[in-house]
Amino acid sequence: MAAPAEEQDVMARYRSPLVSRYASAEMAYNFSERKKFSTWRRLWLYLAQAEKSLGLSITDEQIREMEANLDNIDFKMAAEEEKKLRHDVMAHVHTFAHCCPKAAAIIHLGATSCYVGDNTDLIVLRDGFNLLLPKLARVISRLADFAEKYADMPALGFTHYQPAQLTTVGKRCCLWIQDLCMDLQNLERARDDLRFRGVKGTTGTQASFLQLFEGDHSKVEELDRLVTEKAGFKRAYMVTGQTYSRKVDIGVLAVLASLGASIHKICTDIRLLANLKEIEEPFEKDQIGSSAMPYKRNPMRSERCCSLARHLMTLVMDPLQTAAVQWFERTLDDSANRRVCLAEAFLTADIILSTLQNVSEGLVVYPKVIERRIRQELPFMATENIIMAMVKAGGNRQDCHEKIRVLSQQAAAVVKQEGGDNDFIARVRADPYFSPIHKQLESLLDPSSFTGRAPQQVAKFLKEEVRPALIPYQSKMGGKVELAL
Repeated sequence: MAAPAEEQDVMARYRSPLVSRYASAEMAYNFSERKKFSTWRRLWLYLAQAEKSLGLSITDEQIREMEANLDNIDFKMAAEEEKKLRHDVMAHVHTFAHCCPKAAAIIHLGATSCYVGDNTDLIVLRDGFNLLLPKLARVISRLADFAEKYADMPALGFTHYQPAQLTTVGKRCCLWIQDLCMDLQNLERARDDLRFRGVKGTTGTQASFLQLFEGDHSKVEELDRLVTEKAGFKRAYMVTGQTYSRKVDIGVLAVLASLGASIHKICTDIRLLANLKEIEEPFEKDQIGSSAMPYKRNPMRSERCCSLARHLMTLVMDPLQTAAVQWFERTLDDSANRRVCLAEAFLTADIILSTLQNVSEGLVVYPKVIERRIRQELPFMATENIIMAMVKAGGNRQDCHEKIRVLSQQAAAVVKQEGGDNDFIARVRADPYFSPIHKQLESLLDPSSFTGRAPQQVAKFLKEEVRPALIPYQSKMGGKVELAL
């Protein structure tokens, strides 16, 4: 057995890296025991206040006593009570009653455990979304600034990870932004769709409250409305079992999983661009990329995002399976699972958003590398333009096509077989057949003429869709993220 000193040593026990290593203090608090149990006490207070206002025999003194002890939680006593009773809610009822002796008789009056359990979960989920949304908006804002700055910079596009037509650095970034804007809308909708479980009783019939109010249905409905309002919700679910439908959790984790997919794609792109040496995430002055290879600049932040995003994407399987096996009005096989998956989903989303913000605030672009890659591929892409120019100068299209086919294959052999640079244009310049357009070659090879409407698309997208979506979060846009690890 471990010695007492070792039992007190936090380094001698497993701690989730989501909290100990990565997550923000505010998100860690949102899923903390203190937040949970102080919210339970507030819900008991709301219930007592509403029951008193509707005529039950509850005194002002009892209400004041509860108000004075909302955060006065004896966690040691609660743990001892739970060990004895094997029931977490009753353990905290007894602990609250211990410091509120005058109110002891009316705490939890008419309620079931899920009154505090499920309603607290819904509050925590709502508050979790309210923490994530400004962080997501900040990431979008930082990437929008980046896209605007590089809206006109030509870059080689890729389809199938093979060289394709040119795009711009800013236009590619807009692909990332568009996905994140969808996530912003999805998170807002999921938050706004949340309702309160409310005051429903043991199987959702409100029978205990109907008995308390001697059959007065209007008072039971008003009780439900008052407590819902006190908890900061506009609506409660009209129909519940003992719990709110576990499909709600599916909706919550589905939008977070979708956010994870977006961030995984973005950070994978950044990792590929880092390999191409076109764009890199920030790299600190004393940062070490490899213990064995001092020259390396590994994209560790983007890799972290991908690693955690994979975890986030898989978590939606938990509520899917939980909702599928809830028997009748409820079973308890949801409880332990939800303690893990709900908290981990928000903590993980919080971490990858903070990390991506840090990345997006320090992206490094290497224009010369981007230009060189364009020079390697653009000559082949310009062949159609060269043919059209030769036709305009009086040439025959089929003859020109054959000439270009031969020269381009010779240039490709230099690139692929000899490892040399693409010399296609030099071959065109050296061939007298193309002399009518030799003076036009520079303009025919101007990269900006191959990017289509990319710069205009960036400007229109940022102005009409992105910036307006960020308006509700303008007051929370300031400040850079410094990662702890």
